[in-house]
Amino acid sequence: MPAFTFEKISPPVRRAPAAATPKKPRGLIGQMINRFAERRAKRALRASTPRDEKPAK
Repeated sequence: MPAFTFEKISPPVRRAPAAATPKKPRGLIGQMINRFAERRAKRALRASTPRDEKPAK
């Protein structure tokens, strides 16, 4: 026969809805990554559009 037993303790019930946390401004690293991503997207867009190229003589 066991000397002790374990009881399941249920978590406390939330009475009020969780308040929305204000959105934090992006950090420096996030801003840098954003800039690189924007430049890369612009470059890819430029590369994918057909250009009016003159044939070489």
